[in-house]
Amino acid sequence: MEFAEALVAGLSDAVVHVDAGGCIRIWNAGAERIFGFSAAEAIGQTLDLIIPASLRDRHNVGFAATMRTGHTKYGGGDILSVPAQRKDGARISVEFSIVPFADAAGTMTGVAAVMRDVTARFEELRSLRREVAALRAGQR
Repeated sequence: MEFAEALVAGLSDAVVHVDAGGCIRIWNAGAERIFGFSAAEAIGQTLDLIIPASLRDRHNVGFAATMRTGHTKYGGGDILSVPAQRKDGARISVEFSIVPFADAAGTMTGVAAVMRDVTARFEELRSLRREVAALRAGQR
């Protein structure tokens, strides 16, 4: 197994690659663990599998623009935070970075994302913010 294949297979983070048409082509064990779908269930599907219904239109518009133009407003090491959805319907918070892929002519061929479930940290921060707001409100 090549280094890159072993790395993707062994990461605890989700690694997901979609082609220019939006079909999932790579779904590693980390993606299985985080989202609950096996590779057999995910490969060939679209990212609608893990994108909450309320966010799908916005995602699809942005994805189509990226595939058409080769440009994304995300990249260069940016870490994005978004809600996602597990197989059981539970919403989770994920942080991810993306890597666009293009052929030799510069035509977009797809995008890969490395995602991490940060739900526990997100919930803890939200709880702390509420506590601080309550303490500040009580001091007035």
